[in-house]
Amino acid sequence: MNATAAANRYGVELRRGDGGWSVAILDPEGREVSVRACRDEVEALTFASTVRQHIYWLSEETFRRYYRLS
Repeated sequence: MNATAAANRYGVELRRGDGGWSVAILDPEGREVSVRACRDEVEALTFASTVRQHIYWLSEETFRRYYRLS
């Protein structure tokens, strides 16, 4: 694990509900800060994977700017 990954404490959660699939970004305290509705499981898995990669590659500050999180 690189230093950037260790420093970024954001998380991602894949969800399947009555309304379909969604992906939530969780802040370091585990609070939901962003949710994206997805057409289907494939889109949800793809987006969640992308977010996980960004969590690994980016610092928390850069991640917040990229995803426009407060």
